[in-house]
This record gives sequence, C-alpha cells and structure tokens, in this order.
Amino acid sequence: MNTGNYNTNREFNRDLNPEATADKLNELIRGERSAVETYQQAFAKVGNDPRVQDLRPLFADHEQAVRLLTDKVQACGAKPSVDSGAWGTWAETVMGTAKFFGDRAALGALKQGEEHGIKQYEDALQSETLDASARSIIQNQLLPQQRAHVVALDRIISTLN
Repeated sequence: MNTGNYNTNREFNRDLNPEATADKLNELIRGERSAVETYQQAFAKVGNDPRVQDLRPLFADHEQAVRLLTDKVQACGAKPSVDSGAWGTWAETVMGTAKFFGDRAALGALKQGEEHGIKQYEDALQSETLDASARSIIQNQLLPQQRAHVVALDRIISTLN
C-alpha cells in the first residue's frame, strides 16, 4: 500500500501532549462534520435521483469518521468539536450555489470537499502532534477512504448527461 510521503518508521515523541493531539483531531472532526452536512444538502438537491444511493455509503463513512475521531479526542481527555467550523460555512455556501447549477455542480462540490479532506488528513500525518493510534487510524482507514470517495464521485459525475 502506498502511504504517500510519510515516514512511518520515524520516531515520534513519546511525551506527546494529549491536548495537542486532541486539537489536531478536532480540526479533522470539523472537516468530517462539514462533509456530513454537505452530503445532507446534496441529498436534498438530488432528491429521488437513483444515483443518491451511490452517495449514501460515502455519507456513512463520514459519520463513522466523526465517531472514530470523537472517541479518540475523548480518550485524550478533551472535548470533541461539535460543529463544522469555517469549512462548514464555506461548504454550505458552495452547495447552496451548486443547487442553482444542477447535479454536476452539486457533485463537484462534494468532490471538492473530499479533496480538501485528503489535504487535511495528509497535513495531520505530517504533524508531530499526533499519537501513534491517531496516526494509524488516519493513515490506514480515514485517508484511504477519503481517496476512494474522490474516485467514486468521479464515477458518478461521469454518468451524468
């Protein structure tokens, strides 16, 4: 499996501050909450279109990511983020605009959000504030899942007339 440019053998500080790990994970939670909100908006946009069924697993992945990251933040003894923050506001604006331009624009907005999520996860892996278990969850589950979402959205977008 290609893990990108991450040196997984690098020694990490064993005295990591759990608050720093929680802060980084809370950034990721806000991004995942934004994704959940954006998919909900997309479901409202595409309505009864049969392709919406192809989006449901992606939506469920983001809900699961929120739960995983929330559990990890709580394990650090911190309080998890409960909103989507600035990215959520941006995503809401983009999705609202996409509603006026049709399904392709709405799905393109979802893809753009997924690509932003990939960048967030890659940045988190470059950070030295993450503990080994958080790093493992991101590298082995959440980042590959996010990349698969982009592929799935490309496939769905290609089916549009």
